[in-house]
Amino acid sequence: MLTVTNHTLEKLENLLKASGYKVRYEKGNFKTGACLLQNSSMVIVNKFSNLESKIISLADLIRTLNLDLKIVDDKQSAFYQQIKQTELQL
Repeated sequence: MLTVTNHTLEKLENLLKASGYKVRYEKGNFKTGACLLQNSSMVIVNKFSNLESKIISLADLIRTLNLDLKIVDDKQSAFYQQIKQTELQL
């Protein structure tokens, strides 16, 4: 289970960035999601969401993406596997 802390949010952001995604915080009336914009992988997070929903949204998004573990370090790879396992426990 992921803890609801700023550190967890940073770990999720760093995992996405290491995997080639740009993470942006924007304001608006939308849900957090990922998109491919002119061959640039991008994750847009709703700036006004609370910390828990940001973490849940990014973790759910990471579960759906097939990240290349060859380009991330061992700690990030272990964290990615932990996120994938969390899905099985729910």
